[in-house]
Amino acid sequence: MSDHEPTSGPQLWRGRFTEPTDAFVERFSASVQFDARLALEDIQGSEAHARMLADRGVLTEAERDRILEGLAEIRQEILEERFPWSAQLEDVHMNIEHRLTERIGEAGKKLHTGRSRNDQIATDVRLFLRDAVDAISGELVRFQRGLVELAEREAETVMPGFTHLQVAQPVTFGHHMLAWYEMLERDRERLADCRQRLNQCPLGAAALAGTSYPIDREATARALGFDAPTRNSLDSVSDRDFAIEFCADASLMLVHLSRMAEELVLWTSQQFGFVELPDRFCTGSSIMPQKKNPDVAELVRGKAARAQGDLVQLLTLMKGQPLAYNRDNQEDKEPLFDAVDAARDALTAFAEMVPALTVDRERCRDAARAGFATATDLADYLVRQGVAFRDAHEVVGRAVRYAAEADRDLAELTLAEVQQFSAAIGDDVFAVLTLDGAVAARDHIGGTAPAQVRAQARAARERLG
Repeated sequence: MSDHEPTSGPQLWRGRFTEPTDAFVERFSASVQFDARLALEDIQGSEAHARMLADRGVLTEAERDRILEGLAEIRQEILEERFPWSAQLEDVHMNIEHRLTERIGEAGKKLHTGRSRNDQIATDVRLFLRDAVDAISGELVRFQRGLVELAEREAETVMPGFTHLQVAQPVTFGHHMLAWYEMLERDRERLADCRQRLNQCPLGAAALAGTSYPIDREATARALGFDAPTRNSLDSVSDRDFAIEFCADASLMLVHLSRMAEELVLWTSQQFGFVELPDRFCTGSSIMPQKKNPDVAELVRGKAARAQGDLVQLLTLMKGQPLAYNRDNQEDKEPLFDAVDAARDALTAFAEMVPALTVDRERCRDAARAGFATATDLADYLVRQGVAFRDAHEVVGRAVRYAAEADRDLAELTLAEVQQFSAAIGDDVFAVLTLDGAVAARDHIGGTAPAQVRAQARAARERLG
């Protein structure tokens, strides 16, 4: 058969047409190769729909029971990978309905009463995404707990804090880990908001205008665990805001993970040497035997690009569509599935890897010492002695230049050497020039002091439950 010879497979619309669908068009328009992933959600929606139709007298109890029994058998076939998928049947809905009719006969054809594939797929995707958000949120919390544990373990480990990737001020490693935690906490809140908005049930909106059958949409929504039915049938079948919102949330979360990944790549390099990742999360080189590459971190960084592409794809897909459903929407599933997989897998990787890293505390401290990280503390000291900040800034700048030329840290200068830059400097100045003194002095909410790190870690544990 050539690509364009007509096909003779079963089609819902054959009564309207005088010739079968072209074979190429059949393959071009088929979606079962990717929407088969929604099979269990499709069965779940069908079971709730069948029960509701029987409760409303549209199906007999005997028909309902045959349908439910047949759907249970099909579910088992799918779980055991015995289901006979067919591209000729176009999508997941028709594959399951056709198999149901094969199994139970005429009652299988009645299942579609009062619904359309338009509201059916909208329901399936929402059911899928609701479960996906729950799973992703679970992995996100697991990663957050790991960060809190790491923060507590390294609450007193001094490292350089950077701006412009230049040493700026000393911070603690635990403080840095809690910064990562806060990024993820916003992601967790956004996912919770997304879940709340997506948890509305489109089933019963039918093709676009509702149905004349005496359905009970509230009962179906409750049976499927939705908060309520959607309010407008046109919007119900054409809305993909929930998928776009998730992809936006996932994209931003992966941007956060990508920033973390970038820091891990830097920190594991010989130039930094702040941390070492477990061997099981790294790879080697096919030609350079000394290499230990942070591939997992690099791949997470790459997943962020995919998630951003998925978001743009969905936004572009929807921007030109009139109400209500259009076949373009068939293209929404692959980017959504991809974003779900990227987000879940990246979180799983980091939840396993990051809490297991080893911190080189001496290397971190040496790096903080090497960059005059306590210069701001010296300026603050001068201000407390009555020197205007701008003048203090200039004094410290000259002191830093002197220390750099002498290849010494500020804390290594003698009192006489420091006092040559300002008469306001007393012998108590060295309390603020040490790394430990500098971090301990920032003992306020959000500060980097070890006491604050431990307090914020306790608060984080309480939020996570």
